[in-house]
Amino acid sequence: MGLKSTISGMRVRLRLTLLYGALFLISGAVLLAITYLLVAHSGSNIAMSTTSTTPSGGRSVSVYLGEVLPRGAPLSEADRRVAEAVQGQARRQQAEIMHQLLVQSGVALAIMSVLAAVLGWLVAGRVLRPLRTMTDSIQRISARNVDERLAVTGPRDELKNLADTVDGLLGRLEAALDSHKRFVANAAHELRTPLTLEHALLEEAVIDPDATADSFRGQFEQLMAVSEQQARLLESLLVLATSERGLDRLESVDLSGLTGDVLRAAGPQARRQGLAVAAEVRPARVTGDPALVERLVANLVDNAMSHNVPDGRVEVATGTEGGRPFLSVTNTGPRVPPEMVLRLLDPFQRLDRTADDGHHGLGLSIVQSIAVAHAADLTVRARPAGGLAIRVLFPARESA
Repeated sequence: MGLKSTISGMRVRLRLTLLYGALFLISGAVLLAITYLLVAHSGSNIAMSTTSTTPSGGRSVSVYLGEVLPRGAPLSEADRRVAEAVQGQARRQQAEIMHQLLVQSGVALAIMSVLAAVLGWLVAGRVLRPLRTMTDSIQRISARNVDERLAVTGPRDELKNLADTVDGLLGRLEAALDSHKRFVANAAHELRTPLTLEHALLEEAVIDPDATADSFRGQFEQLMAVSEQQARLLESLLVLATSERGLDRLESVDLSGLTGDVLRAAGPQARRQGLAVAAEVRPARVTGDPALVERLVANLVDNAMSHNVPDGRVEVATGTEGGRPFLSVTNTGPRVPPEMVLRLLDPFQRLDRTADDGHHGLGLSIVQSIAVAHAADLTVRARPAGGLAIRVLFPARESA
């Protein structure tokens, strides 16, 4: 694994070195070409001076600049041939100079390209050193030491942002692992309790020498109740896992219709507990999984009725607000400490841990998971007089 990472790192370093070298070589070649063209088109200046006698008997000096001597210049034929010879020699010298310039510049460019490759290799290693350090640190992190962080210091640059992003990812991973560990431990505890009760009932039936058909029947009824409790727990765990996995299908769901069905099914429970149910069900349609949305409504209504006071009240409302469908469930009940509100959304959290009412503290955690799966906003607020006010605000439906 280490050798493979080293080879991979060397490949990146080699690619960076080749990139640096290629950029320098191209830049040097372009600079050489520009210099060569500028020198080649600079032209040659030939100066030719002669002396002549003026009609008045004086002497004059004439100077000519350029590659071509002007016509009518006061030159003798001999002077003109000398000037043309000098011009030819100058052109040959310029060609030789240009050739030497090209050769020497090419040699210099080749030498500097080698130096650029060496410097590119060193610079690439320097640039990749923090990445190698971060890679080694990440490879050492596992489930046992997920609390470790890269903690890169220095100025705020791309590498610092990358390290901070990785640290944030490790933090979220640590929180998820801790939540998973707590969930597994709580689930094991919740499952162990009914299993222990079942074993005790069976053991009592086996070792009781005076057992009768009626006693067996009573114990079997208790076993059936425990079995139903286990089935509800397993179903809740399955729904929780399904909702956290995400949505498999999206359909148009009549939220008001589902809420009305749930309230009608919960009518007998409300009458047994003497609860007054006030429903304001206005049209509201959401996009999501019908089974999960129905479970969300059922869990909220069941939570509002189960955790209530005698002759209490439950208020349920649906509708739209700002184009977004909503479901609101409010109930009377025992006072909930503000610091406990968010904890109630975690699995297996109950106000009364000793309560044995068939509830396992999964209702609101399932509601939260379903809301997250539907990109809905879940708001839970403790009422000053007791009970909770829960509101689920779904996303606005996309127009067809």
